[in-house]
Amino acid sequence: MTDIDIRRSHAVPLKEAKAKVERIAERIAERFDVDYGWKGNTLLFTRSGVEGQIAVSAKEVHVMVRLGFLLFALKGSIEREIDRVIEEQFR
Repeated sequence: MTDIDIRRSHAVPLKEAKAKVERIAERIAERFDVDYGWKGNTLLFTRSGVEGQIAVSAKEVHVMVRLGFLLFALKGSIEREIDRVIEEQFR
C-alpha cells in the first residue's frame, strides 16, 4: 500500500524531466540521507522508515511513497512538501 500517491502532468521533454527529478533527489539525499538510483525512467529511493519511487514519462511525474510507522504522523506535511517541490520544478 502506498501512503502518498501524487501525479502531475508536465510539458517538458523527458530528458529535462529526468534531470529535474535528479535535482530533487540530490536535494533530498543531502537533507535526509536518502539513497537513490535510477531504474529506467523511475527513480527509486529509500532510507530508514521511507521507500518510494518517482516515475517520469514524457507527460507526467508520478510520486509514490511508503512511510514507516514513525513517519506516518507527518504524512500531511510530507505530501505538501512533495507538491511544493514538484510545482517549483515543473511549472
